[in-house]
Amino acid sequence: MNTNNPHLSVVTPVYGCGDCIMQLYNRLSETLNTLTWQYEIIMVEDCSPDQSWSVIQQLAARDKRVKGIKFAKNFGQHTAITAGLDEALGDWVVVMDCDLQDQPEEIHKLYNKACEGYDVVFARRQEREDTLLKKWESKLFYKVYDYFTENTSDPAIANFSISSRKVIENYRHLREQNRNFPLFIQWMGFETATVDVEHQQRISGTSSYNLSKLMNLAIDGIVSQSNKPLRLSIKFGFLLSTGALLYGLYLMYQYFFMFEPVPGWTSIMVSIYFVGGLLFANLGILGLYMGKVFNEVKNRPLYIVQESIGFNEKNVEKTVPMPASKQK
Repeated sequence: MNTNNPHLSVVTPVYGCGDCIMQLYNRLSETLNTLTWQYEIIMVEDCSPDQSWSVIQQLAARDKRVKGIKFAKNFGQHTAITAGLDEALGDWVVVMDCDLQDQPEEIHKLYNKACEGYDVVFARRQEREDTLLKKWESKLFYKVYDYFTENTSDPAIANFSISSRKVIENYRHLREQNRNFPLFIQWMGFETATVDVEHQQRISGTSSYNLSKLMNLAIDGIVSQSNKPLRLSIKFGFLLSTGALLYGLYLMYQYFFMFEPVPGWTSIMVSIYFVGGLLFANLGILGLYMGKVFNEVKNRPLYIVQESIGFNEKNVEKTVPMPASKQK
């Protein structure tokens, strides 16, 4: 069976879902076999605390179309997706989560829509099978992100999607440390469509994205995609200076024309602490941007592979390849 040039590639990051990987494989195989016999399934194990890697090894030994990548440490979901996309060979590449909330059977809808002439098709969850708290956290995340990036996001859209070879080749040139797969894909501007799919309850494990992690993800995304916080800081600084100037003129008017004593230490100390707090906040915003720049200029690899299986001539210590634009 020829798997060197697969028609379809499926990339799924794996973390904390060892109990459902076998079911994921069975359902994926059944679905993909109805579309093409030329396919590959790439599972990227993001240093999962369970037996996920041993299950992936068993599947790869049984089916040559299953390929596995094991990280040396936890690099995060979107970096795991990047690692899989770096190795995907398919004409079309599906990205999906491993917990079976994204149903493999829905790949048919994505593929059929893509065949209508779209480069990217995202799955839009008709009704999210998550807790009310999880839904609220997700909406808050997108509201904060959209405000600062001046973007319009749909909370019903996540990673589940299909992209053409052209899209994936261009995605590989985006090597920022702060990564978000759907946002990067949408930023590239290719012809995109959505299809409604059914969203199921999580089969195994629990989501690692709580409110704190979502907010950190939002901050990373805002800092890497927008400079609006800096612009707001400048505007607020000018507004505060204007207010202070007007207040100073008012005090001078009271003193010279109305012969009223100027208020003493209370108002002065309040003003000092207020301005001092703003200065520290602005320094924090600047420091955040400088820290992100520092991370980028170090030019460290996005991920480090401890072990891989199913690929030809893989090096256990392989790291992410340098973009073609930087190669000599």
